[in-house]
Amino acid sequence: MAIETTSELDAAWARFKQTGGQYDRDELIVYYAPLVKYVASRIAAGLPQTVDQSDLVSYGMFGLIDAITKFDPERGFKFETYAISRIKGAVLDELRAIDWVPRSVRSKAKSVERAMTKLEAKLHRTPTDQEIADELDISSDQLNGIYKQISSLGLVALDEMLSFNGSESLTFGDTLADRREGPVTTYERVEMRQLLAEAINRMNEREKIVLTLYYYENLTLAEIGRVLGVTESRVCQIHTKAVLQLRSRLSSVDREPA
Repeated sequence: MAIETTSELDAAWARFKQTGGQYDRDELIVYYAPLVKYVASRIAAGLPQTVDQSDLVSYGMFGLIDAITKFDPERGFKFETYAISRIKGAVLDELRAIDWVPRSVRSKAKSVERAMTKLEAKLHRTPTDQEIADELDISSDQLNGIYKQISSLGLVALDEMLSFNGSESLTFGDTLADRREGPVTTYERVEMRQLLAEAINRMNEREKIVLTLYYYENLTLAEIGRVLGVTESRVCQIHTKAVLQLRSRLSSVDREPA
């Protein structure tokens, strides 16, 4: 029987956490399956059309199952928030494993990041697109073309860059309270968040708006375009540039001697 009410959902969680029963687990999977489609559709929006969204859904289901198995309702966090992070992580892990991004695109992304890092160190501010293009000895149109090509890399960047001193990437699930967490881990997580906030605050207003609407308000690129009065393609370029800036800034901090 499908879960229809909050009380039925709470009862299914209680039974599953107590007995680990297959029936209750399957009920929870069916109930939360729309989360997988939601995450897959958001990720698919930034991928080439050759990537089948149904494949992303399949990858995401493994993340959902893992989230249901590991989630602890007693911590007081919403399952949806925890699950979305796990689902997204499972999809991105699989995409990385099959290495769907051409090597030339990865190379271009690294070149743009290096140019941003160099210019910011020299200018002590965020470089403009024209300055980045001049540094790379290309035209502004060519730079915009590169942004478009590497936009699919940008969608995973916030997951990849949440690291401290070369540690593994952090997801929302990694930042949940843990009784075994020591003071050093807590300090590193707080400092990582501070570095991220400082990097975002140094961006221009449009880039901050795009990141806020995309990652915190869960708007699509098309919806953000309507808010800003620009095309979806332009929003994609702004998002890509913003994420590359974050990557380059946090990487440069990471390389600084202690």
